[in-house]
Amino acid sequence: MAVRISGRGIAAASAARCLTARGISVSVDGAGRRRSPVVMLGEQVQGLLTDVFAGHDVLAQGHRVARRVVLWGADAPQAFDHAALVITGDALAAALPWPAAPVAADDPFLLSTNAPPAARMLHFGAREASAVPVDLAPGADRAAALVEALGEGWLFLIPTGGDTGWLLSVGTPPDQGLRESRLVAPAVGAIGQVAARFETSPRILEHPAASDRLTLGSAALALDPICGDGTATAVRGGILAAAVAAGITGHDGPGADAQALSAHYRAMLIAAMRRHLAVSWPFYARGGHSAWWQEEAAALADGHAWCTRQLAEAGEARFILAGDRLVPRDIAA
Repeated sequence: MAVRISGRGIAAASAARCLTARGISVSVDGAGRRRSPVVMLGEQVQGLLTDVFAGHDVLAQGHRVARRVVLWGADAPQAFDHAALVITGDALAAALPWPAAPVAADDPFLLSTNAPPAARMLHFGAREASAVPVDLAPGADRAAALVEALGEGWLFLIPTGGDTGWLLSVGTPPDQGLRESRLVAPAVGAIGQVAARFETSPRILEHPAASDRLTLGSAALALDPICGDGTATAVRGGILAAAVAAGITGHDGPGADAQALSAHYRAMLIAAMRRHLAVSWPFYARGGHSAWWQEEAAALADGHAWCTRQLAEAGEARFILAGDRLVPRDIAA
């Protein structure tokens, strides 16, 4: 059975790459989702992208960031080494390779970056962000990303090379955030118009797998940008979706348990969300004392408890991802 991929984001491209590498017929249609104006990729995700898209320089365009400076809660500003690459969402999307030509097939298995109608998405918090282009001040460090907690939200300043950058303002309007800011505001020379508004709270599709389809990408699992691992999660999600699809469609041999594979896919997404919530919660617990911070921290804790219950009900994982294939745990052992 062939596989049809609907969507053109990083998760879809990763899935297509893994499937075609195994000789599985893949067709791709649909448009990409709204792209982030800019993404900052750490060393780990840079290596992951290089491995998955070997032979294609998907990171050719970008600006190097050497430091992350953080002013959080009652802490003093702290600087951390951070060998990151800043690249626009459009540049990354344009560099992604796709199968040369679509392969027509009857009744293909579907991997989609759009959730099914009436699907339930669980949100752990509610915090809108605004993305704004900025000009950096003359004395600003062009190799440092700045992160700052505010009374009701936080700012993230990402330099993009030369005198330009992007400001992400979460929970508060950018102009208001800059008036309150002690770390970010001095680095901003001029601010443009809001280019995008979007929800940044962690969210997960309650049931991302069905008998004939999997939902992947941010339609299945979306993370708070505070931890900067959204792109890595999308790539890993695409690899996992491809492995599950290969098993369900019989490319890993006869006798594959489609229901067990679908359940494994759901459990692994929930496990990824649970890890993310565990890492994110301390930032919101320490970010400030206002009702905004308390409510968002409580929402993350509620989400973590939900994930824990779901994983307890799912039981021990029956499969292990070995490279780009799912192997039954008893065989792998």
